[in-house]
Amino acid sequence: MTSTTPTDSADRAQKAPAKDPWDLPDVSGLVVGVLGGTGPQGKGLAYRFARAGQKVIIGSRAAERARAAAEEIGHGVEGADNAETARRSDVVIVAVPWEGHGKTLQALRGELAGKLVVDCVNPLGFDKKGAYALTPEEGSAAEQAAALLPDSRVTAAFHHLSAVLLQDPETERIDTDVMVLGEERADVETVQALAGRIPGMRGIFAGRLRGAHQVESLVANLISVNRRYKAHAGLRLTDV
Repeated sequence: MTSTTPTDSADRAQKAPAKDPWDLPDVSGLVVGVLGGTGPQGKGLAYRFARAGQKVIIGSRAAERARAAAEEIGHGVEGADNAETARRSDVVIVAVPWEGHGKTLQALRGELAGKLVVDCVNPLGFDKKGAYALTPEEGSAAEQAAALLPDSRVTAAFHHLSAVLLQDPETERIDTDVMVLGEERADVETVQALAGRIPGMRGIFAGRLRGAHQVESLVANLISVNRRYKAHAGLRLTDV
């Protein structure tokens, strides 16, 4: 009988091929829910995912409002109240205004239990000098979501996308990268794969949730860029 030494095990571990970071799961069968789906960002994301063939449900506090917005979007999008949207979805994107972020998630804690939650909310303030980042008590909107939803798997993504481009039917591709943050690799890769469903986009791992504040805050800089240059700027990460 041949014995195995710790050195042998270490050698095999070193020789094992590293997982290809672009080997992402098939997410085409997942139902995507969008809380805040009647707002510009939520509606734009719903449109893009539905146009890519994803099943999409948009949520609102008022089901009638959600159904009206869904009819406007088309592509098979359904509308429902926030609770039903959360219950029926595999992945739930949070695109509500920052002011209602905490209250909305707290009310949906039960419906979001066990769900993959993707927070794309940017805590921002505005004054005569323009947009500036706010710092939530928990550190970021995503960390606030994680604190309020202990039974959910919270990630952060889709912060830097132009609502104008997302909703523009004449825009075939949106050439930008989506920074995805989370604690579990499988959850992050699912969100990366969802981002990749939209032509021109790449989802890229950008760290754990503790880094979400920097990602959320960068939107204030992009707003300044877009105002100065009359643009709809996004992000591209080089050498990746």
